[in-house]
Amino acid sequence: MIRLLAIILAFSFAMPAHAQLAKQLFGNKTQGSQQKPAPLGGYAKGCMAGAEQLAETGPTWQAMRLSRNRNWGHPETIDFIKKLSRKAAQQRGWDGLYIGDISQPRGGPMLTGHRSHQIGLDIDIWMRPADRLNLSRNTRENISSISMRRANGAFVNGSWTRAHHEIVKAAAKDKRTARIFIFPGAKVQMCKDEKGNRAYLRKIRPWWGHHYHFHVRLSCPRGARGCVDQAAPPAGDGCAEAQEWVNNILNPPPPPKNPPKAKPRREFVLADLPRQCSDVLRSR
Repeated sequence: MIRLLAIILAFSFAMPAHAQLAKQLFGNKTQGSQQKPAPLGGYAKGCMAGAEQLAETGPTWQAMRLSRNRNWGHPETIDFIKKLSRKAAQQRGWDGLYIGDISQPRGGPMLTGHRSHQIGLDIDIWMRPADRLNLSRNTRENISSISMRRANGAFVNGSWTRAHHEIVKAAAKDKRTARIFIFPGAKVQMCKDEKGNRAYLRKIRPWWGHHYHFHVRLSCPRGARGCVDQAAPPAGDGCAEAQEWVNNILNPPPPPKNPPKAKPRREFVLADLPRQCSDVLRSR
């Protein structure tokens, strides 16, 4: 048995890079590549050249879960975080933002967790008000965000404040933002509370989970030829759609009689990603 295991391990290490699991190749990189910044491929199938690391602590932010080493992104992403955190620091009870996962040092599929966050343009922002910006590394590993949902996400709970509304609104109004994922009850609440221009609500999309954090996805930066944008959200403010999500949470429709069997997801190998991702891995 021991000899067989040794043979299997030796074979796996001998596999050519293009056939190895991409999450292992990218998950083992600890620094960004020394290349011009470029998101390559799509949000859930790509990599990131020349990523910039978000400082662990700044004047209006702290990066969380530092052991994951996922505080890397495109320079536009880093600039977006700094700008939004300054807006957050203007809200009562907030000194800035706690930033969750962005991307790995060279993007790509992750060893655990997300299927997206692969090209340095996705950001998880904690719902917990950042009322202290002097948290130790150990505290940042163990502290948790705060859930904002009630009734399985149909409504916000008492922890949701106008400050949350204003921060998510500011994120959506940034021209670089493609869309924001948040639980349905929060989108419906924002629709009810917004009395001004509602155009920005189009970018805020209801999605499962996303009650401890909201997920900002930026558009491909100008001139990023290797980057694949997600389709634009449907026209309109999306409030009726969000209400439909809520209705289905409160009164779930009957399950289909003969649901199609879900196909198991295949793990990406390097050959599945844009060809430039090989250069990203090889770069110093």
